[in-house]
Amino acid sequence: MLQVAPSIDRFGRRVVALEQSASHPEPPGPARLTQDNARHVQGRCNTESIELAIAMNLSASVAAPAPPAADFPHRREIRSWIAALATPKTSRALWLVSLDIALFVAGLSAIVVLRHAWLKIAAAIATGLVIGRLFILGHDACHQSLTRHRRLNRWIGRLVFLPSLTPYSLWEIGHNVVHHGYTNLRGVDFVWEPRTLDEYRAMPAWRRGLERAYRSGWAPWLYYVVEIWWKRLLFPNRRQMPSRRPEFRRDGALVCAFAALWIAGLVVAARMTGQSAAGLVLAGFALPWLVWNALIGFIVYVHHTHTGVAWFQDKPSWAASMPFVSTTVHLTFRSPAGGLLHHITEHTAHHVDMGIPLYRLRAAQKVLETLLGRHIVVQPFSWRWYAETARCCKLYDFEAHRWTDFEGRPTTPATAGVHA
Repeated sequence: MLQVAPSIDRFGRRVVALEQSASHPEPPGPARLTQDNARHVQGRCNTESIELAIAMNLSASVAAPAPPAADFPHRREIRSWIAALATPKTSRALWLVSLDIALFVAGLSAIVVLRHAWLKIAAAIATGLVIGRLFILGHDACHQSLTRHRRLNRWIGRLVFLPSLTPYSLWEIGHNVVHHGYTNLRGVDFVWEPRTLDEYRAMPAWRRGLERAYRSGWAPWLYYVVEIWWKRLLFPNRRQMPSRRPEFRRDGALVCAFAALWIAGLVVAARMTGQSAAGLVLAGFALPWLVWNALIGFIVYVHHTHTGVAWFQDKPSWAASMPFVSTTVHLTFRSPAGGLLHHITEHTAHHVDMGIPLYRLRAAQKVLETLLGRHIVVQPFSWRWYAETARCCKLYDFEAHRWTDFEGRPTTPATAGVHA
């Protein structure tokens, strides 16, 4: 049972704590959400995250909003606020994996069985979106946040990465180590890293055209296929991946073998059903895979590209910007799109603590937004906003911390990257 306990925080503000009564004592040893042992739950907090933590027999609390940036809490402290939610549940993970694999098989079956071209295209698009769901499960497994078992996570990760043709070990290095370790730091984080005006002008004409296509808003699929999958995931050269590990080659061979079996299966199905083999491979392999690439290219773009989000070229200023909070965007939807994407757009919580399972990201995000308030970038999604972002965010001025167009004209106000 919850009891309300008013108190005064260290900033002189009246806050309200939700505490367990003596009839429901707190279990020993859970992480507590405290700051100088004096943070409490605010009365205005949505209780969903609190109830979820209590349901797990953990103590969770939400504090008053964080102070100005000068007194910004350390990342360890912020993580402690949501540590109670960083508990994977293996049975739930296995259910989600089974569900999405079944949806993937059903999508491919529908592509084979349906005869009308438009129905095949619709099934192919749906299958591409399911590949995205499978990938998100693999993304959690790669972070060791899907189940409680490290070996099981590695096996599941490799399995559910197959439809997206993602080599597990190479994704683990590029995403977990590089992207999460140095988000929006120039020269290290390569995901949608913006070019400067001088870099753009030094490009050959064909490469400038490609950059314009990438930043047009219409080609996130092209960016991801070329700059991420082809260059950095599928047998990358030594320039892109200086390290050479046997598992890199094994994982690359695994996804190639899966692609070959996938295509061969469609060819056999085409012959058995009297369909065009080329047409069925196009509908059952190429189109779903391109839809997946468009989805992931879009997601990683909107997660870290925003007129209010800064990039940095030197590590000290980057570190001072609280990058685990300031360089990520929480994209919200009026539709159930966030849930359909396994809540991956609750992105601040994921960057604060990669150990939060996808099915608890929503609760963790609510805790952080209650605590950190204006420090978190929350963006309601609309196609108008997306088009405006694509229009403004072409090149980046790292000295002024602002976006420019391809002529170097500023399109956004200068920002230090700290949302105070």
